[in-house]
Amino acid sequence: MKDLELITHIKAKAYAELDDTERQLTELAIKSTAGSYAPYSHFNVGAAILLDNGQTVTGANQENVAFPSGTCAERSACFYAGANYPQAHFMMIAIAAKDSSGELTAQPTAPCGACRQALLEYEMRAGHDVPVLLAGRDCVYRLDSVHSLLPLSFTEF
Repeated sequence: MKDLELITHIKAKAYAELDDTERQLTELAIKSTAGSYAPYSHFNVGAAILLDNGQTVTGANQENVAFPSGTCAERSACFYAGANYPQAHFMMIAIAAKDSSGELTAQPTAPCGACRQALLEYEMRAGHDVPVLLAGRDCVYRLDSVHSLLPLSFTEF
């Protein structure tokens, strides 16, 4: 038997420590929570993706009474990017969530498994690591890649 160890490196940054690009993208993700339709969970999520063509796209979770017919913020943003900018590649993504009180979650919220897998597909298409910013009330987690969110990922390779 052989033991394997998986390690994910996460930088917890204060908002003042974000560079200009990280700050702008995080602010867009937070602002995007306003487009959330979450009458059932009352959990509003926003995502912002910076593309290599200079465009930034956003998304917000959209719930439906016929669960699971809705979609998460991360997938709404990445599928919008793929449909409207099919030649562009992801450069960075930011995700923010607000709880039922309308405040940013105390700790940064990570994407669900389906979103991790969808985002990983776009990272693989880009051919490079895509940094991920997860915004919380007091800090932002920065991961160096989508793959670091899903280390034992399903890929065709």
